[in-house]
Amino acid sequence: MSPLHDSLKDAVPRPFWLDSPLAPAPNPPLAGAASCDLAVVGAGYTGLWTALLAKEADPGRDVIVLDARTAGWAASGRNGGFCAASLTHGISNGHDRFPDELAALERLGMANLDAIEAAVAKYGIDCGFERTGALDVATAPHQVEWLREGVAESAALGHRVSFLDAAELRAEVNSPTYLAGAWEHDSTAMVDPARLAWGLRAACESLGVRIMENSPISGLARDGAGVLLRGPAGSTVRAGQVALATNAFPSLLRRTRPYVVPVYDYALMTEPLSAQQLADVGWRNRQGIGDVANQFHYYRLSADNRILWGGYDAVYYWRNGLRDALDQRPATFELLATQFFETFPQLAGLRFSHAWGGAIDTSTRFFAFQRTALDGRVAYSLGYTGLGVGATRFGAQVMLDLLAGRDSEALSLKAIRSRPLPFPPEPVKSAGIQLTRRALARADRRQGRRGPWLRLLDRLGLGFDS
Repeated sequence: MSPLHDSLKDAVPRPFWLDSPLAPAPNPPLAGAASCDLAVVGAGYTGLWTALLAKEADPGRDVIVLDARTAGWAASGRNGGFCAASLTHGISNGHDRFPDELAALERLGMANLDAIEAAVAKYGIDCGFERTGALDVATAPHQVEWLREGVAESAALGHRVSFLDAAELRAEVNSPTYLAGAWEHDSTAMVDPARLAWGLRAACESLGVRIMENSPISGLARDGAGVLLRGPAGSTVRAGQVALATNAFPSLLRRTRPYVVPVYDYALMTEPLSAQQLADVGWRNRQGIGDVANQFHYYRLSADNRILWGGYDAVYYWRNGLRDALDQRPATFELLATQFFETFPQLAGLRFSHAWGGAIDTSTRFFAFQRTALDGRVAYSLGYTGLGVGATRFGAQVMLDLLAGRDSEALSLKAIRSRPLPFPPEPVKSAGIQLTRRALARADRRQGRRGPWLRLLDRLGLGFDS
């Protein structure tokens, strides 16, 4: 048996964070006919923040949250736990799309992260919140200058950021692959994502929100001055307003479906590191880490000093494929394990305890957008592209402002008022996504030089790099 196979052979095929005795028992499903002022479809971060903020603003507002399974079971409970301030999937992506608004977007993003930290403290949410910041690391020579430019741009926007040369970076986290790093000191927190979702669920219920789980909603229609939702076994909810928080899953509003696609992201979790293994790696400041290749990895320490290692091999399946069987992809797990030991050869022999995947909702601008439908009765927030741990709270507040017809600083920005370009139909969609994946991998092999396809996407406003 090869050492690589041995490291994976006992990995449990489910998300580490959700594989916990702390998971709350599911609430009863929707039954019969219910009514409320605000119905929220989806009990991930977006839905739970929407319900919580709605009740905080108006304690008398009757709010129901419905989920097809249980709170936090999908993307909210199986991500890396990077709670970032950025609302635009990084400064570079925000600058490319909305340069005149970037300073305001960054300021709003930091205020949003501060508000998340305050809510975690206010409601006693035990989710391992650590505002350690994040390290971006260069693993190829051409990436070092990218980091220098990024540090200068970030500092100009008021962020506390440091450039680290190879020796300084390896004194923080020891990998022979590192050539330089950029440490954003306070714009990212690490959290246990499932416990954050469960804590938001409990906070909502403490304010009187009714949460109904195992309650898939199959239809949405006008109902006089409100909205009618159709649930399982003939059940219904009549609501004055509805917030849709369905992430990568098909929207109840058909016309919004072309604006997002589900992309599967995969991750591994190691067994806990021994004291010696942790000393060999360093990582005393417990930052989240991501490399800056187009096909990038993200990794961090858990509370019990495991290493979560994910990313790189994001996969789109034909015709927006979404099914539980796709959560497991052995070829990707083997690739991730190989890359893990290339990054940390001193951890040879370490085993992985969990291996999993799940879908994120990607838009063509790579960060979320919010709009309304049915004459303002329904709001939705979609397209987080893997940046939902923090940005969902912001998206929830924008939805509530839209439903209330309320002006806000966020809604004065073109970045928030606009929406991305839609994806084309199949087979063009699948062909374009696969072509882009190959082009990004080729750019990584060619010192970051972007070929004709990526340059075309850049000119069309559809380009992306990490």
